[in-house]
Amino acid sequence: MKFFRIDLLTLLISLFILNSCKNQDTVGFTLGTKGTLSGSLVDTATIFTKTTTDDSVVTSAITKSPLGYINDPVFGTTQADLITDLNLPGSVAYTLPAGTITIDSAVLILKYTQGFYGDSSAHNTSKYVVNVYQLAQKQASGGTYYSNTVWPHQGTVIGSTSMLNYTFAPRPNTKVVIDSAVSGKPDVPDTIPPQIRIPISKSFINSALFGASSAELNSNQIFQNTVKGLYITVDKTQSTGVGGIMMVSGADSLAVYIRSASGTVIDTAVVYLPTTQYFSYIHAVRSTVFQNAITNKTTLTDTTVYLQGLAGSRVKVSFPYIDSLFSNRNVGGVNNVIVNRAELVVTMKPVSGDIPGYLTPLPRLSLYMLDIAHQRIELPDASGLSTASGVEAFGGFYSSIYTKPINTYHFLVTSYLQNLITKRLVDYGTYLAPTDTTNLSSVDVTPSAQVAARTVAGGGYSHALSILTPSNPQAYSMRLNVIYTKIK
Repeated sequence: MKFFRIDLLTLLISLFILNSCKNQDTVGFTLGTKGTLSGSLVDTATIFTKTTTDDSVVTSAITKSPLGYINDPVFGTTQADLITDLNLPGSVAYTLPAGTITIDSAVLILKYTQGFYGDSSAHNTSKYVVNVYQLAQKQASGGTYYSNTVWPHQGTVIGSTSMLNYTFAPRPNTKVVIDSAVSGKPDVPDTIPPQIRIPISKSFINSALFGASSAELNSNQIFQNTVKGLYITVDKTQSTGVGGIMMVSGADSLAVYIRSASGTVIDTAVVYLPTTQYFSYIHAVRSTVFQNAITNKTTLTDTTVYLQGLAGSRVKVSFPYIDSLFSNRNVGGVNNVIVNRAELVVTMKPVSGDIPGYLTPLPRLSLYMLDIAHQRIELPDASGLSTASGVEAFGGFYSSIYTKPINTYHFLVTSYLQNLITKRLVDYGTYLAPTDTTNLSSVDVTPSAQVAARTVAGGGYSHALSILTPSNPQAYSMRLNVIYTKIK
């Protein structure tokens, strides 16, 4: 009898909870293998959203650097130019090879890494020409440089993929076969990691290295001061198609293939001039639609918002009437409510002219807040996370298949919302922003130059301002799903 009464009580409580929910179709949040959390559901919170520009981002000392040009029909054009240093072989004093030196070829090597965004070789509609110029000023070793730092360079092209009369399509996953020089033997085929190989002018190499003064050859610093470095950019006038942004990793080298003749003996060799640091200069021309979204100050909230990688744009999110979220729920005030679970849902929104085949949504978004000094900090729900499972639970990953509704991003904001409605937290600004997928052990709050994708999403929504009923919210609108329990 004791167990029967307990079961009956459980059944009655369950029926009461289900009856109190306003939207029976969406009661409960799935919690993986742990089942479903039930309670009273409210999903009618008013959300205001505004697209804003993001802050400039440090592009020195990052693990992957953007290079490319993309003509996005929705966002406009974005270009990322690459800046690098150039050093003596081994970055130390260099002794020229004996004999008469002849340059066969010189190639600047840029190694691909994951993160290409745009029209890839599979579509075969975009082709690229990359040009190389000599910098007009030397970068400081170990200096901090931002995405909006302008780098003056000489006007003469010293290297280009067009020197061999070809354009190329990015192939970040395709290995390259080259002829490798072997001292005293014929060249042999060699398969190397995916990379961009840009021919460099022989006259530049002769002037910079083999014609250098003894002072320049005896000191890497003096050599750097003379050469200054390289400026690498996509030539828009010779490239075709929508284009794309490539990611290159680490530093590499400028490989110089030479023959040295001493009497009747001719030997071949490769001299490598290391490139030890990369920086990116990112600049854009926004489309009218995108620019209007950023400058629009006349509406309370935008129905469409724009999130652009490469530190392009972010979205401010606010909950202006959160104090009255439970005012019609007969709970007697927010202090009588415990938020069991709160989830912010962001839905991708199709727009005219988009090309979803290869201009795919951002794989991950970040959600962060500002403190009283307007510095970026993690939400309470994201603070202190140190494992991949914790970061995954907080959310922000794009969902196109599997358990969640497709084309959405979900964020767990339970503690954030509880603190907001009870005044333990002041909203100095809360933002959605692009973030890279590299870091899986914490939630990044700083802008990133390591992801080039973008997302168009549904903006904020106010049921009070809409003729639609709460049970039928506007398609694609951002929403806040809250499951709560009345405690008094």
